[in-house]
Amino acid sequence: MEDQRDGQPINGYGQQVRVLPSTRTLPVWSEVEVVWDKADGSLRSLLALLGEFQKTISDSLDEPNEDIQDTLSSLASVNRRLAEAELTVNGMVFKPEEMKIYWAELLPNNFRLNLQSAPLHIGPLMEQYLWHEKTCIILTSATLTAHGEFDYLRNRLNADEADELVLGSPFDFEASTLLYLVNDIPEPSDANAYQRGVESAIIRLAKATNGRMLVLFTSYAQLKRTSQNINGALAEADIQVYEQGEGASTNTLLETFREADKAVLLGTRAFWEGVDIPGEALSVLVIAKLPFDVPSDPIIAARSETFDDPFNEYNLPEAILRFRQGFGRLIRTQSDRGVVAILDKRVLTKKYGRQFIESLPTCTVKVASAGELPSAAAKWLNL
Repeated sequence: MEDQRDGQPINGYGQQVRVLPSTRTLPVWSEVEVVWDKADGSLRSLLALLGEFQKTISDSLDEPNEDIQDTLSSLASVNRRLAEAELTVNGMVFKPEEMKIYWAELLPNNFRLNLQSAPLHIGPLMEQYLWHEKTCIILTSATLTAHGEFDYLRNRLNADEADELVLGSPFDFEASTLLYLVNDIPEPSDANAYQRGVESAIIRLAKATNGRMLVLFTSYAQLKRTSQNINGALAEADIQVYEQGEGASTNTLLETFREADKAVLLGTRAFWEGVDIPGEALSVLVIAKLPFDVPSDPIIAARSETFDDPFNEYNLPEAILRFRQGFGRLIRTQSDRGVVAILDKRVLTKKYGRQFIESLPTCTVKVASAGELPSAAAKWLNL
């Protein structure tokens, strides 16, 4: 990996390298093969000894007590995990599976090395373990469709024969939700100006609504930068800023936010789904950027290569699904009322932007400037 980055230091995002057939032809790869061949021999010997030890203990005891049974179970788990690791790394180095993605990752600062693999497509696994094994399978979610169609998910899951049904929502989004589309913020391609626009909008909006706000980001780096730059201004207004990744677990962070009088919660990928904070504790949802995946991510890059039109057939539907999941964090009960602010002007300026908006339930929509957002939100929330 040092050879791949020409000896340069690792940047703040770390380093990810896909292991491709071409990677295995590089002269430096022969060193990897030699080292792994030696390590693999030791690992195989260890696995054989563990298996033999486990069998010997089991055979020698007629009725092992509960503690010994627990220990044997733990030992079997360790043996299985080591065997899976051996199989994965051996595939990465010598015998790659055609339908798997392999990559190595160096994390910044601590130089910890992770070796990873993932299925290229999960459809065949769904067939093997679910569709062909069970009499009946029911998938339910508020976000199974992209742009009103099941086609994308059906294709991804190899669910060609599945029946489909769309049920209406019990919520009156037009009466409960103001969808505010900011039309004068710089686009993300103008990184510094866009970042200043996001920070300014969050500060002014939080002050107008007394916090009670969840801000969703697509990158932890932007989340950290935003947190640092809004903290002082919001502290002056007695609004606490909580951010994902500061040590507390997701559940603890959500509980702390829920109980705070005036707070803003900044979250990234994990917070786009599964967050359930009904009532006034969460009244404002801000989506800082449309949730497109990073094209260089090993899984995204590998899967994109299997589509004729990667953007429209894969990247866009994935982003729409996550966008809908993020939107769903706000209205959790029939009595909830709130504001969703989109700080990414591409929903208005790009052809694909309309698909994001059309994927949402019918809300009260307002297209206006960032400057008008605080007063519009406060008026909608009767503040």
